[in-house]
Amino acid sequence: MKNHSKLDSYIKQLETHIPEYEISNSKISKSTVGWQIDHSLKVINGIIGLLKDAPTDKTPKLRFSGRLFLTLGYIPRGMGKAPKHVLPPEHIEKIQLDEQLAMAKELVPELKNVNTKATFKHPYFGILTKQQSIRFIEVHTKHHLKIIKDILKG
Repeated sequence: MKNHSKLDSYIKQLETHIPEYEISNSKISKSTVGWQIDHSLKVINGIIGLLKDAPTDKTPKLRFSGRLFLTLGYIPRGMGKAPKHVLPPEHIEKIQLDEQLAMAKELVPELKNVNTKATFKHPYFGILTKQQSIRFIEVHTKHHLKIIKDILKG
């Protein structure tokens, strides 16, 4: 059974920032803290949900960009464009964040039951294995937590 303590820690950090969801800092980002949280949770929940039902017959094929960012554990700001299905709504409500957070807390422990041959097709990085997908979730969430921290530093 794989321990997901890093991902659990990141989810707890997202949770601590929910009360600050309306805060923004245009010098750092056009979006609010809530936008960062909502997007992060949509990605976490979406990828884990896809992995649970993923085919196990696809051959993983990680592109160079994926290998680079997953190895470095770093995503440069402003480099990617989020797919529409993980974009937050124009107006974010705290209740939506709370619901997505609860879902993430339920889904993360279920990762241990996901087939090790499950794959996730990332729009830029290619077809990721289960472990690469988990690593992507960690790197992606860490990226948005840094943005939240900078917004709040303001």
